[in-house]
Parts: sequence; C-alpha cells; structure tokens
Amino acid sequence: MSKDVRYERSAVTLLALGFGLVGLDRWIIAPLFPAMADELGLDYQDLGGIVGALGVAWGVSSLLMGRLSDRIGRRKVLVPGILLFSLCTAFTGLASGLFSLIAIRLVIGLTEGAYSPAAFAATAEASHPKRRGLNMGIQQSTFALFGVGLGPILATQLLQVLPSWHWVFALLIVPGVLLAVLLARVIREPDVLVAPAPVAAERPKWSHLFRHRNIPLAIVALCGTMTCIFVLSAMVPSYLTDFLHLSTVQMGMIASGIGFGAFFGQLVIPGASDRIGRRPAVLVALVLCAALLAVFAAQGPVMPVLFLLLFFVAFGANGCLALIVGALTVESVPPALTATAIGTVMGIGEIFGGGVAPVVAGYLSKHYGIQYSLYLALGGLLLAVVTAVFFVETAPRRSRRAAPAARHEVV
Repeated sequence: MSKDVRYERSAVTLLALGFGLVGLDRWIIAPLFPAMADELGLDYQDLGGIVGALGVAWGVSSLLMGRLSDRIGRRKVLVPGILLFSLCTAFTGLASGLFSLIAIRLVIGLTEGAYSPAAFAATAEASHPKRRGLNMGIQQSTFALFGVGLGPILATQLLQVLPSWHWVFALLIVPGVLLAVLLARVIREPDVLVAPAPVAAERPKWSHLFRHRNIPLAIVALCGTMTCIFVLSAMVPSYLTDFLHLSTVQMGMIASGIGFGAFFGQLVIPGASDRIGRRPAVLVALVLCAALLAVFAAQGPVMPVLFLLLFFVAFGANGCLALIVGALTVESVPPALTATAIGTVMGIGEIFGGGVAPVVAGYLSKHYGIQYSLYLALGGLLLAVVTAVFFVETAPRRSRRAAPAARHEVV
C-alpha cells in the first residue's frame, strides 16, 4: 500500500470522525442518565451496569475482531461496524427499562469493539512512521472530543428543545450512515493482505504477541488508565449533581472538561512522544494527572476550578491511553499482527477498565457514596504509573533501533 500524503490525510480524517461517533454513541448516555433515571427508575448501580456491559462486550469483540481484521481486511470490518453501532444507538431511545438498555448496549459494545482495532490499524498503516504517534493521537482524540466533550453540552441542550431523551439517541444514526459510505470508498487494505498467497499465509500466531515485553505491560497499564477514564466519564455527571449539588446545565459544562482535556491530551502527548519517546511521555503524564485527580476529589463546587482539574486529569490519562494502545503497541509487534495486538490490548483493557471498573464504581456509589468512585479511578492511575516504568522505548525518532529492538524482544 503506497504511503502518499493525500491518502494519509483523508484516511486519518475519516477514521477520526468515525471514532468520534463511537465516543458520542457510547458516552452520551452519561449526561442523559439523570433524565433517564427519573423515567425508568434507575440508580447508580444500574448506571455502572449499563456502562460496564458495553465495556465488557467491546473488550470481547476487540479480542476477536482485531485478529479477523488482520485476515479479511479493514473495510469488511469497519463499514458493517459503524452501520450497526449507529443503528443500535438509535434503538437505545426505544429502551423501556434496565434489561432492554443493557441488551442494546451489549450489542453496541460488540459492534464498536469490532470497529476500533481495525480503525487504529488502518490509521497506523496510512501514516508515515515519523507521524504515527501524532496521527494515531488525532484519530483517537475525537472519541473524547465528541463523547465527553461536546456530548454533555449537546445532550443537555437538546433536552431543552426535544420532547424527551429518546429523540436524542434517534438523531445519531444519520452521521453513521454517511461515514460508512465514505469509509467504503476511501480506505485501502494493507500490503500484508494484498501480498501474494505464499507471503500472506506466513502469519505469526496470536500467542506470539506475548513474546514482546511491551504487550503484557501495555495491557496492565491500559487497564489502570481506562479504570480512571471510564469511572470518571460514567460517574462525574452524577457526582456533580448529587454530591456537589450543581445544576444540570452546570454539570454539562464542567463534565465537558473531561472531553476537551482528553481531546487535547490525545493530540499533544502522542505527538510529543514522537520526539521525546513513548516511555517518558507516558510516565510524566500519568504522574501529573494522578496528583490532579487527588486535588479534584477534595475540591468544592467551584465551577472554573472543577472544569480545569477535570480538563488536565483527562489530558494526561487519555493522552496516555492513545499512546499505549496506539503507537507503542503498533511499534512493539510485526506488521502482520498490528490489529491483533491493538485488539488484544484494547480488549483486555476494556473488559477490566471499561467493563468491570464502572460496575465496581456503581456498587461503591450506591452503598457507600458516589465520592468513593473517585478513589477507584485514582487507584487505576497509580497501577498504570508503576507498570509504565518497565516499558521498552519504541519511538523511531528517539532511536533508529528502538522499534526493531522492541519488535524482536522476547520476554
């Protein structure tokens, strides 16, 4: 597959918009939850279960579909994936109770989990090696920008003009259909899939992933980082309204700090790692956002301060997520295992950080107080910090031999 700048830009743009829609479809439920809870009789534990069900389904799907994408191609996974999760998001508006909500969100998790590793791999394959970190950061940054940045503002404003929360979900099918058509026309398949049969058949096994030291480390670090990200994304809107007693509109503005901070973090941190290295970028960002999260947990209801603290916590945590599951994972394995490695790291991280952690947070919030969910998020960050110390550097610009060395290193 030729690496031309025009294709690189168009592919990264479309894949970024697609992942932004994934984020919006996944997280718009959090700011809508107070309205949904009143109508459907839901509580914090139900919220944790709804969010956790999607995360577990996403994780399982990523584990399987990343490998499938390495075998059958990117378009055959990307296009059906985006169509199906957009349709299921519209069906969320038809939910009549907890059971139907969880069932619909499970299907959304399966389809979004299929889309994501294929999209990350396609972005890496379209990118020049010296821009890989930046491009993968750009592609992943829209998840946070659309999902927890613009999402809370969009949701709370639409509630002022639409008859009910049901209609907000229904509107989200339109951009999904448009993006599916564009992706089918633009995205190219990687060289390893269009190579002659004898070459394409020589594929390493899935178990070979764990011969590379960074892969198990990335899994643990991502579990910790995603615990922070998804617990905050799920619980902060209710924490702001119920514990700090802020209004719904104030909550929407403050909670958007998570999305905007994540957006800029996923641009800046992976891009900076192209120059200073993957490992230093991860370590510095994680330590800083852990310190700021501790301050947030002790902060009173002061809107500008709460917004800024959430902004910089999300800046560091989401920037590290993009770097770990993106450039660092891609550079640690052979090209034929790109989507498989991304799907494995993302899948296990989703199951525990995006699935189990919100359920635990919901239990803590219901039985002990929603403020204790913040300490679960902080614990995840501290786990990620300890793990990241042991990463092997892979940034091509930091060392000409860094990436090849990481790819051939055996634990």
